[in-house]
Amino acid sequence: MRVLLVEDEPAIARDVQHALAGTGYVVDAVRDGEEGWFRASTEDYDALILDLGLPKLDGLSVVRRLRDEASTIPILVLTARGSWLQRVEGIDAGADDYLTKPFEMEELLARLAALLRRVGRHVTPLIEIGALRIDTRQLRVMLNGRAIELSPLEFRLLRYLAHNRDRVVAQSELVEHVYGSDEPESNAVEALVARLRRKIGSDTIGTRRGHGYIMETPAP
Repeated sequence: MRVLLVEDEPAIARDVQHALAGTGYVVDAVRDGEEGWFRASTEDYDALILDLGLPKLDGLSVVRRLRDEASTIPILVLTARGSWLQRVEGIDAGADDYLTKPFEMEELLARLAALLRRVGRHVTPLIEIGALRIDTRQLRVMLNGRAIELSPLEFRLLRYLAHNRDRVVAQSELVEHVYGSDEPESNAVEALVARLRRKIGSDTIGTRRGHGYIMETPAP
């Protein structure tokens, strides 16, 4: 899952970004509302975590602009303690959930996962495809009951393909959701798929020439 974080307090942004990355999310972080609105409008994200007190363009305006543009991106807003009016205005403007500062990182992760499930963004803690078992909460992968060690990039790739099983996923989509704003080398996705196939089986990930990759649910 690819998440955009818009937060102008460096310490909070750093901690949230670290927590999200540590649980397998690809995170892009910006510090003002104008850039946050632009990135959310022009790039493909699975969720937006948005502080309401932002420079250049406040968070409420970001929410309103996105909803006026018919954007359906799930939005979790962050508000200062006691700002009940901001919370109400945020929900009225089109935010999906809110979290009051200061907050526990575990609660943010739980609310984000619940939000993504609620809007149908394919977030489930456990995925089983044939003999493959993927625990997205514990970041563990089992194949025929045996633990498989994956790098963070390999896990992100596997999780994204598994969440989108039975659908061909374009290479450009994988670059966005696995690497985020990092710019990988031109053959990075092919090399990553090859490494993953060596660990979980060459038949687990199929190739559709000219279109992308697919993980298919095995026939019963």
